[in-house]
Amino acid sequence: MKKEVDLRNDKVSTLLLTLAIPAILSQLVNALYNMVDRMYIGHIENVGSLALTGVGVCFPLIMIVSAFASLVGMGGAPRASIFMGKQDNKSAEKIMGNCFVSLVFISLLLTGVLLLFNEPLLRLFQASDNTLPYASSYLKIYALGTIFVQMTLGMNAFISTQGFSKISMMTVCIGAISNIILDPILIFGFNLGVSGAALATVLSQAISAIWVIRFLFGDKTILKLRKENFKIDFSLLLPSLALGISPFIMQSTESLLTLCFNMQLSRFGGDLALGAMTILSSIMQFCMMPLQGITQGGQPIISYNYGAQNGSRIKEAFKLQTLSCVAYSTLIWGMVQLFPSLFIQIFTNDAALLEISTWAIRIYMATVLLMGIQISCQQTFIAFGNAKISIFLAIFRKIIVLIPLIFILPCILENKVFAVFLAEPIADFIAVSMTATLFYFNFKKIMKSIS
Repeated sequence: MKKEVDLRNDKVSTLLLTLAIPAILSQLVNALYNMVDRMYIGHIENVGSLALTGVGVCFPLIMIVSAFASLVGMGGAPRASIFMGKQDNKSAEKIMGNCFVSLVFISLLLTGVLLLFNEPLLRLFQASDNTLPYASSYLKIYALGTIFVQMTLGMNAFISTQGFSKISMMTVCIGAISNIILDPILIFGFNLGVSGAALATVLSQAISAIWVIRFLFGDKTILKLRKENFKIDFSLLLPSLALGISPFIMQSTESLLTLCFNMQLSRFGGDLALGAMTILSSIMQFCMMPLQGITQGGQPIISYNYGAQNGSRIKEAFKLQTLSCVAYSTLIWGMVQLFPSLFIQIFTNDAALLEISTWAIRIYMATVLLMGIQISCQQTFIAFGNAKISIFLAIFRKIIVLIPLIFILPCILENKVFAVFLAEPIADFIAVSMTATLFYFNFKKIMKSIS
């Protein structure tokens, strides 16, 4: 099958548009997996607010599961793309086969951990006696579908990196549509509540996983899953995992961040503040997805042409990618600041929760307009295969800057809950400044090396 785009010769602006639009739609639809659950759960009669907070407690653990898929998929896919740019599809296929086996092993390990240590992990993330039953019900069922999540998220990256943007988009759309249909049926129709939401998600991911694996084993793909490539070759796998550490840290540290946020918000604001954080993190995740989609569209172009040593196409792709990211992030910032309650009402009609969430979102997302620069630069480092800087940037924003601020600011400011939410925009500003500076100097070196 001929791939949908020619990464070597097609016009860069056309390539970015062709690859980014399906990737953006995929990211938005993928976010619906969790958001649709929360939207329905938040409106369960009498227990909606508690159930929503309970599922919010599960979110850090769900992010860890997704992070392992990114470790393998988002590390292996750019490496495969670089080899494709060098016209070495054999090595690219070996990378994909090694990543497939790694995802299966990781899935089994994660499933065991989540089932064996269900309650202690939820307690760690501040589940209260009131919210634990809802959180536990959701997580136990979700854990059984871990392998489907790994296959869908991890292996779909190898579809998009080959230029099959529409097939990659279909992976996500099939699952999300299934989830949207199954959620109300299982939650309300069968009266399964939170358990129904988890079951809908697992079944939807299973359908997506079947779609991905069937395509990669079939004859229509360029890079094909072959049994002979399932034997681990550490000389290929380890560099891929090293490159994947950056997106892994970016996602997995969300769990650590949520733990820190929850500890402080539970201390100063109780379950109501925790519920607000669940809503805010959902909105932030959904709003950031298009930025990930734009850079996913740019990654194959940059990685392929980096392998092909074509500097002019790399520069053009990065410029268009960054302009698109900045335009979008500025638009979202304006909408949140002007119409905050419109975003909050998607998740709750509880008056008290609506009140705290409405003012908190303006603070929490105060510098989101700068995130277009942050994500474009950071993801381009990954596209170049530059693991070291990518890892540093992932650690810098969350571990070095944001987490200390979550604990320091409430010691300085009188309004403790306000202070916790304020940590996010301050950390974002510092991180963007660091990322842009590092990128400026390193991009010049990279361009010289291939000129």
